[in-house]
Amino acid sequence: MTSTSKIYGLVLAGGKSRRMGTDKGCIVYHDIPQREYLYRLLERVCDRTFMSIRKEQTAEIAPTFNTIVDEDKFKGPFNGILSAHNQHPDVAWLVLACDLPLIDEKALRELIAARKSNAYATTYSLKENPLPEPLCAIWEAEALKAAVSYMEAGVNGSCPRKFLINSDTHMVYPANEHILMNANSELEYREALSKLP
Repeated sequence: MTSTSKIYGLVLAGGKSRRMGTDKGCIVYHDIPQREYLYRLLERVCDRTFMSIRKEQTAEIAPTFNTIVDEDKFKGPFNGILSAHNQHPDVAWLVLACDLPLIDEKALRELIAARKSNAYATTYSLKENPLPEPLCAIWEAEALKAAVSYMEAGVNGSCPRKFLINSDTHMVYPANEHILMNANSELEYREALSKLP
């Protein structure tokens, strides 16, 4: 049975980080690797927390972290998200990408407080560019079931944002828009460092 109360946290740490040139999950912004920092944040606000990883990353993750190995059924971020959904299909997932160095616990609690469990997802968005941010979002179980069909149909690509644009998505505008800053390059990495408190 689908639970509208439980939220599991998922750190997407299985990306190849090609643009950055180094694993974004291993970059240190807050005294520990980013994937561990995000995991600890999610532990504070979610019922359970997991790290989504590639098979070859298994040996480098300490056993204190719950992991879900990508099943490689789908391309892009949906690979990790839907691998997690397949293991725990009846819960909502608060998904975070490793390229969000400024996200904090306050922002996560703000998103959870604004959650609409009858929507497909509750996502952050920027007022000047009102598109859903699928990798800083609460994905409901029903949405992920629909996403499996969407991906299997293969007609619309593999973009989670495109899926949410065409779905019932509740968008939330954060009190501090800096929390959505993406760091995918050396330049953005340095900019993120300059904005850290």
